[in-house]
Amino acid sequence: MINMLKINVKIACFLLMVLTSYTHGMAQQPKQLNILLFTADDLDRNSLGCYGAKVPDISPHIDRFASQSLNFEKGFVNSAICAPSRGILASGLYPHNSGVNGFKKMSAENSHQLLMEVLRDHGYSLGILGKVGHSTPKEGFEWDYAYDQADLGDGRSPSLYYERTKRFLKDRKGDGKPFYFMVNSHDPHRPYHEPSKPLTKGAEAPSRIYSPEEIEVPGFVPDLPGVREELSYYFNSTKRLDDTFGKVMQALQESGFGENTIVVFISDNGIAIPFAKANTYEASNRTPLLVRFPGVTNAGDINREHLVSTIDLYPTLLDALHIDVKQQLDGKSFLPLLAGRNHNSEWIFSEIDYKAGGGPTPMRSAYDGRYLYIYNAWSDGERRYANNNEGLTMKAMDAAAVSDKGVADRVKHYRYREPEELYDLQSDPDALHNLIRDAGSKDKLAELQSGMASWMDRTTDPLLSVFKVRDNKQEALKLFYQIYPEAIEQDKDKETYSQGRGWARRR
Repeated sequence: MINMLKINVKIACFLLMVLTSYTHGMAQQPKQLNILLFTADDLDRNSLGCYGAKVPDISPHIDRFASQSLNFEKGFVNSAICAPSRGILASGLYPHNSGVNGFKKMSAENSHQLLMEVLRDHGYSLGILGKVGHSTPKEGFEWDYAYDQADLGDGRSPSLYYERTKRFLKDRKGDGKPFYFMVNSHDPHRPYHEPSKPLTKGAEAPSRIYSPEEIEVPGFVPDLPGVREELSYYFNSTKRLDDTFGKVMQALQESGFGENTIVVFISDNGIAIPFAKANTYEASNRTPLLVRFPGVTNAGDINREHLVSTIDLYPTLLDALHIDVKQQLDGKSFLPLLAGRNHNSEWIFSEIDYKAGGGPTPMRSAYDGRYLYIYNAWSDGERRYANNNEGLTMKAMDAAAVSDKGVADRVKHYRYREPEELYDLQSDPDALHNLIRDAGSKDKLAELQSGMASWMDRTTDPLLSVFKVRDNKQEALKLFYQIYPEAIEQDKDKETYSQGRGWARRR
C-alpha cells in the first residue's frame, strides 16, 4: 500500500512537471507577427536627419525610429512615380510586368495575387490610411479598413492619423487577427505648406516652420532664391510628415503591438522637383529604408554595403512571416540582411513609362553601386519633357537661364535629355557630368549596357526590342510606335508632347 502511494505521488509529480513545462512553453510561444508599412510621399532621402540632413530639428521622430532599426544606406525604389512605385510594393512585379506603368490598374481578372491578397488568405486584416487609390493596383480590390485623404485632413493631419491608427489597432485587439497596415502620409507631396496661406480641408500646421536660409538645396538643382523659397515650403511639409509618423508610432506603442510588429519606413520616390521624381536618376529612386523587426534587427545598425530595392519587399515580408510564395515575382527576399547575414548584392534597375500627363517617356536605368546608366528611349532631340512637379524651382531655373549659361544648359538637358547617360556617382553624386562620350568610360558603359539588356530580357521588358536597335533611329522609332502607339499622333507636335495625356492599356 505504501509502495503504491509512492508510485501515485511520483506519477502526480511527473504529470505536474509536464503540465507546468507545457504551459510555460505556451507562454513563451512568439505572438503572430504584424506588419506596419509607413510611406512618405515625394520625400528626398537626404532630407532626414538620420540620412545626414543639416536642417535643424527636421525629423526627430523618424530619427528616433532609425536608432531602433536597421538603416539601409543604399535603399531604392524601382519606379519614381507614386502609382507605379506603390504597384511594385503590392504586386512584387516591375511595372512592365504588372501593367501598372502609369496611373492605371491591373484588371480584376488578373490572377496574380497582390501581397494583400496573399495575407488575407492567411488570416490577416488589411488596413490602409491615405493614398488608397495609388496603393491599390488591382481593380475591385477592397481593404478591410480604409480612410483616404479627405478623412485625414487632406492627408496632412497628424492627429487624425493617430485617431485612425488607434481605431484600427483597437479593432485588432478585439478580433485577435494579425494585421497588415499600410499608412501613407500625403506629406511632403505638393502642395507644400506655405505659412502665408490658410489651412484648408482639416490640415494641421507643422510643428515648426522653416525659412529659406535654414534649408539645404540638393546639388542637382541650382541654388537660387526661388528654389530656396520653394524648398522651405517643402521642408515645412517634411516636418509635418515627421509629426505624423511620430503620432502613428505613438499609437502603435500604446496598443501593445510594438513588440510583435515589423515596421518599415520608406518613401515612394524622390522630391517633386526637376531631376528627381518621375525620372530615373539616383535622386529619383533613392529612398530612406528603415526596418524594425523585433528580435531580428539590431537597433541602430547601418547597412552601407548592400543594394536593396522595393521590388524585393513583397518576398521579404512573406519570408519573414514564413508564408511560401506561390507565384512568380521579380524580386527576392533580403531577409538574411535583416538578421545580419550575408546576401548577394545585385544591381538596381528602375523604369518609367508614363507620368502624370503627356506622351510616353520610357526610361530605364541600371546602377551597380557606383555607376548609373540611363536609357531614355523617348529622347530624340525634339520631344520635350515636362511634368507636374516643376513649380517655383523650374520657374527660377527658367528665369536664371536667360543670363546664366550653366543654368541654361541644365534646363535644356532636363527638357530634351540624351538617349543615353552615364554617371560616376562616387565622384559626381549629383549626376551633373554625363560620361557617355568619355573614352575612359567605354568599358564600364559596355558593362552596364549589357547588364541592362540582360535584365530587360530576363524580365520580358517589351522595350528591349527598341534598346537593341537604339543606334538605328528609323528602326528604333518603328518599334517605339508599336509599343506606344499613342505617340504617333503626339509626335506630330513634339513641342507640346508633354501636354497631352495617354496611358498605356490595362493589363
